[in-house]
Amino acid sequence: MRFLIGCVIMMGVICTGKSFAMHRASSVEKPLVVILMGPPAAGKGTQATALTDYLGLPHISTGDLFRENIRNQTPVGKTAKAYIDQGKLVPDQVTIDMLFARISHPDCQHGYILDGFPRTVEQARTFHQRLEAQAAKVECVVLNLNADDAELVERITGRMICKGCSKPYHKHYSPPQQEGVCDACGGDLYQRDDDTAAVFTKRLEVYRVQTAPLISYYQSKGLLKQIPSKNSSDQVFQEVIHALPHTPALAEK
Repeated sequence: MRFLIGCVIMMGVICTGKSFAMHRASSVEKPLVVILMGPPAAGKGTQATALTDYLGLPHISTGDLFRENIRNQTPVGKTAKAYIDQGKLVPDQVTIDMLFARISHPDCQHGYILDGFPRTVEQARTFHQRLEAQAAKVECVVLNLNADDAELVERITGRMICKGCSKPYHKHYSPPQQEGVCDACGGDLYQRDDDTAAVFTKRLEVYRVQTAPLISYYQSKGLLKQIPSKNSSDQVFQEVIHALPHTPALAEK
């Protein structure tokens, strides 16, 4: 019975998402731009994937963009690779050129979900200035997923990945049926070298210096909404949906 109820709820979510995508595509509403913020391990990637399914909008990760452009040897990809090969940071302008090339694609005409961008206040200013210069009228909402440091460290140090199919697991939240073995393909599970408390603490320090100032920046513009991410991913997703403008409510569980 619980399984059947779960299936009904999931079908309702999928249908609601499709209805929303069709409504936005046929309406005169401005494109919806969702910017996901938060410290490492706050769950941005998980929520971005769920939002893509629900809203029918593309999930754009700057990390994926870099890899794709470098792999395809695009002009901007070659420029980025030249900096990376020299051990230098890729200039903001190169990153933003790459992003605007992506959001010019037809699948972004009704909006998109940004994950990993902007990382600095300067990137945010340049991004919005460029949108305005292009007379691109969008509806922007910034969702900050927040959690305390202790919980973030627990999430990171408990992460495991399958060597065979790359399926993610967690020692406490989503353990495999058999310890050290992937449920999907039977491959060995391993922990990444950088998923340690010491390495993660350094990543948090970089985040606080580089990216956390965006919270005040977007608060001052009235665009920021705080989302507690200490609950389950499903509960966080409920909060995310309720924080978005003009979106249908999720089916209650």
